[in-house]
Amino acid sequence: MRPLKQAIYSSRTADKFVVRLPDGMRERIAEVARNHHRSMNSEIIARLEQSLIQEGVLGDELSMRLDSPELSLHERELLQRFRQLSHRQQNALVSLIAHDAEAASE
Repeated sequence: MRPLKQAIYSSRTADKFVVRLPDGMRERIAEVARNHHRSMNSEIIARLEQSLIQEGVLGDELSMRLDSPELSLHERELLQRFRQLSHRQQNALVSLIAHDAEAASE
């Protein structure tokens, strides 16, 4: 499975969009972002991207269908099981894998 491509952009050239947040949401996003060791912007982008991937809205380079010939049998099974998890479980699993990868690279 191909890793997600990271967008390379500068804050000067990035597309900007103002979002009005309900009371208390900014603080909740800030807390979650701190827990994931990300900026609020990165947290929001990651969550939007994951949501769009799950709905199949993003392009082929980011979404992967279960019937894709690029997937091995094991990858297909992992993807299917991952999609059956709740959003909270998916986030926990991804965080655990990322933490494990960071620890292995140290």
